[in-house]
Amino acid sequence: MDIADATGKYPRIEERKTPMEALLPLAEKLGARLKERGETIAIAESSTGGLISAALLSVGGASAYFRGGGVIYTAYARKAFLEIPNPLPAPIERASTEPYALLLADTVRGRLDATWGLGETGATGPTGNRYGDKAGHTCIAVTGASFSKVITLETGSPDRIANMRAFGVKALELLAEALG
Repeated sequence: MDIADATGKYPRIEERKTPMEALLPLAEKLGARLKERGETIAIAESSTGGLISAALLSVGGASAYFRGGGVIYTAYARKAFLEIPNPLPAPIERASTEPYALLLADTVRGRLDATWGLGETGATGPTGNRYGDKAGHTCIAVTGASFSKVITLETGSPDRIANMRAFGVKALELLAEALG
């Protein structure tokens, strides 16, 4: 259920659609699946700015599966909400990497005693981040008792809103893969 075109680019969704509206159909399916299975999710997101959490919370009865989430946008938030120290634990060198996305997913899952953890970190644009990643870069991880996967997505776009949307959709697609 990837929204990329044949070239791998993530096109702008119709202007009248908000980033949230792009995520709702998949969020509704995932919410229903989590409820059916009696499972829970915890989210630590950064460049999506709470969009993943908001999409999952838009589903009626979300309290049955949504343990909590946070926008971990800075080192201050990371330390305060997840108690991940600064500097980061070795061998993780910086944010916006696959190992860091896994750390976010594992940490939020453990702290909120959830079945699943989802971590997202990246650079939405219009410029890159201080680590040298270009706009349109994100790393997303989903972890569970017998599932752990992390991916990197590069949209190639400086469009902040389109990137937030694409990152959110890709995160929910990865969660869908985890749920089977």
